[in-house]
Amino acid sequence: MSRQRVPEGPAPEPAVQKLRIRYAKRGRLRFSSTRDFQRALERALRRADVPMAFSAGFHPHPKISYANAAPTGMGSEAEYVEISVTERVEPESVRLALDEALPIGLDVLEVVEARPGALADRLQASEWVLAFRDVTEAELRAAAEIFLALETIEVTRTFKNGPRTFDVRSAVLAMTVASDEALRDTVPHALPAGAPGCATMRAVVRHTTPAVRPDDILTALRAGSRLEPLTPPLVTRLAQGPLLDATVGVADPLAADERVGDS
Repeated sequence: MSRQRVPEGPAPEPAVQKLRIRYAKRGRLRFSSTRDFQRALERALRRADVPMAFSAGFHPHPKISYANAAPTGMGSEAEYVEISVTERVEPESVRLALDEALPIGLDVLEVVEARPGALADRLQASEWVLAFRDVTEAELRAAAEIFLALETIEVTRTFKNGPRTFDVRSAVLAMTVASDEALRDTVPHALPAGAPGCATMRAVVRHTTPAVRPDDILTALRAGSRLEPLTPPLVTRLAQGPLLDATVGVADPLAADERVGDS
């Protein structure tokens, strides 16, 4: 039996603080992959001189945990990542430094100190908005009514291990249709630039296995109501977090953590 090698050198410094970060993918950066963001974040942490904690072993890695990233090509106002550091730091100073070090379009919106509990357990649902350039509000509303009236709608998507068929309808907890007026003031990044009068669909989707994505919802709408937009909608995640049963909405997953100025 071969003898197991033991890494030489001092043990890594212990982590003394965990930070949770909310960031946005906007503009052309919505087409960046999760791996693209991982590389960009690690470079930004070095540039910002954040005192990162590292794993032990022959190939130490910074202690970073990624949670439920949006698919490539979809924007988001609610992406989350956790980092562990070896010195106590001011969360707001880390936010400013990281936001400066990351490219425009990967925008750091909030950094808080983590309290006990897993962040992934709080990410129970997402709220998505789909902005259609060439579908009228009436057409979109009719498609939504057909979708909501059905008990099950199965779609097939190809995964790494082959095609899989699953139900989309049970994961969609709410679906509403409106014009873009409210969004244009509050979340302009969720709408196509220079295209006023878009019809928008908001959907609250429970996180399931496999995950039901907005493109699955589009496939189900196409199958159920023959909705065939000439151009794909602009898709943006507005929120993800704990599910609010009373209003079928999504709460802030960082609400239980420690924000700057909290006592």
